[in-house]
Amino acid sequence: MSSNLPLVKSGDAEVLSSLRASIDQLGVLRWGGGDVCQWQGVKECLNGRVTKLVVERLNLSGTLDGKSLNQLDQLRVLSFKENSLSGQIPELPGLVNLKSLFLNNNEFSGRIPVSLSLMHHLKVIVLSGNRMSGQIPQAFVSLSRLYVLFVQDNRLTGSIPPFNQTSLRFFNVSANLLSGGIPLTTALLKFNESSFIANVDLCGEQIQRPCDSGPSVSPSYPVVPGGMGTGMGHRKKNKKLILIPVLSIIGFVLLCIIAIIFVSYLRHRGGEEKEGRSKVAARGGVEEGTPSGTADHDNTESKQGGFSWDQGGEGLGSLTFLGPGDQKMNYSLEDLLKASAETLGRGTLGSTYKAVMESGYILTVKRLKDARYPTMEEFRRHIEILGGLRHPNLVPLRAYFQAKEERLLVYDYFPNGSLFSLVHGSRGAGGSKPLHWTSCLKIAEDVATGLLYIHQNPALTHGNLKSTNVLLGSDFESCLTDYGLTPFRNPESHEESSASSLFYRAPECRDLRRPLTQQADVYSYGILLLELLTGKTPFQDFVQEHGSDIPRWVRSVRDAETESGDDPASSNEASEEKITALLNIAMVSLSVAPEARPAIGDVLRMIREARVEAHLSSNASTDHSPGRWSDTIHTLPREEHFTI
Repeated sequence: MSSNLPLVKSGDAEVLSSLRASIDQLGVLRWGGGDVCQWQGVKECLNGRVTKLVVERLNLSGTLDGKSLNQLDQLRVLSFKENSLSGQIPELPGLVNLKSLFLNNNEFSGRIPVSLSLMHHLKVIVLSGNRMSGQIPQAFVSLSRLYVLFVQDNRLTGSIPPFNQTSLRFFNVSANLLSGGIPLTTALLKFNESSFIANVDLCGEQIQRPCDSGPSVSPSYPVVPGGMGTGMGHRKKNKKLILIPVLSIIGFVLLCIIAIIFVSYLRHRGGEEKEGRSKVAARGGVEEGTPSGTADHDNTESKQGGFSWDQGGEGLGSLTFLGPGDQKMNYSLEDLLKASAETLGRGTLGSTYKAVMESGYILTVKRLKDARYPTMEEFRRHIEILGGLRHPNLVPLRAYFQAKEERLLVYDYFPNGSLFSLVHGSRGAGGSKPLHWTSCLKIAEDVATGLLYIHQNPALTHGNLKSTNVLLGSDFESCLTDYGLTPFRNPESHEESSASSLFYRAPECRDLRRPLTQQADVYSYGILLLELLTGKTPFQDFVQEHGSDIPRWVRSVRDAETESGDDPASSNEASEEKITALLNIAMVSLSVAPEARPAIGDVLRMIREARVEAHLSSNASTDHSPGRWSDTIHTLPREEHFTI
């Protein structure tokens, strides 16, 4: 067994019993019995150790026992939210694997533990609705994976640290006693007033409250009553009076010249943009749903310029922001109209753009120009459902705009590209290489986790799962995009963004008039697994082409890579077992009969079982795929619990 694996402790039951004595005065926790993994609130275990502890809304009181908590060193998720716990939050240096911490809506007081800044895996910190004082630790800027920071409704003082993590997506420090200027970092500029309000002494651009510029600067020359000083003052004033009309005339002439050049440029660019779009459509295109660098190898065809769309007859209108609470972003439709736009791709529903604001903030905008148009109310209802979905493995839908014949969707921009570009790079389908099995397992779990979150609503499907619609997050986690848009498909359209899109679809859904189902998503997932294992895009029907010989075909592809010297899967027994496990999951997902396919929850369970076995393998930390994305990123299963 690898020497760097954590030692397995058997005392989590005793630790939890000790913790219970400090917080469960009323005896509501049903903790006891032989298997600690079956105890109330223990949502997940790994090798008998507690990795997810969620004890919420039970009216627990008392103080947290830091000594006990620090012994739960395998925790990934810890939640005591919406109880009545009090006292100071203890320092937690022992929770080295913690990713998500929810202690909101209790009665905690004292300072925020500085030890949280040492937890390099920490992504989610939710401490809102307490009585905490002191400052937000400056060291939090070093949390490179920070995704959520909610500390609103406390009594925090001091200034806001200069957070600038690209991973930061949710942020709220409102209703505290913070002071000073809000840092003008890229990360904080994207949040608007709702993230900062009710801090009386706070100022900054985000809340449209200018900060004091300080005392005025004294003139560099002495002002003497009468004599030379006064004469110099008069002469300078006369020169200014003469310069004003001269500079005004020069400025007017320059503005006219610039306006003429700009109009000529717009006309020229408009013609180029039409030509560029025609080229993309003629190629079979950068595929639908390819924001954030999916088509890096086709960027020579992309064009830049301002947006131009039909805003309807009622005037400019506004963006409708989506998501939990009041986490509205700090931009408007006018800002989008002024943004520079780069066409990323075109699909059956419309075009996708990269929009760069004047502030430097970047968004992805999907224009549903070629979609079927439901009524405005139907569109609103469906998009608000999609906009309410928030999960680490989904690209969040932030806002939408609609006019009579215009629909825009606004997503976060993901600069790390897509799974398609990771697998195939710029070499195309013929030169692609299969990923190392550890990477296959991690990606497979991420995608299945995001898909399960979507499927928790029985009325929702992804509907267009493929490698171009899986984007890579700031921590190279896999995130699904373009989910839930199939109700806007035009069933009369026979246009396909590429041949491969058809072969991701389940056989029963290749007729666009047939409704898409969650079982069809599972079929697409099976095709995606084969793409990961072989490095081949489905330009032909894998199932029809290889039939029951798919496992033999996959192994032959990987063996060919091994013989060429690029060893995507070492030939040891552990590697063979993991590849076999992935193949079995792919094969059952590709069952021709929809009812024979497993639910995505069962698929995720099988993937996680395979990953746990991989983690115990002595080779899990030594096998690498040369020149590819790191195969050791997050070798442990990801947390599923993410609620705000």
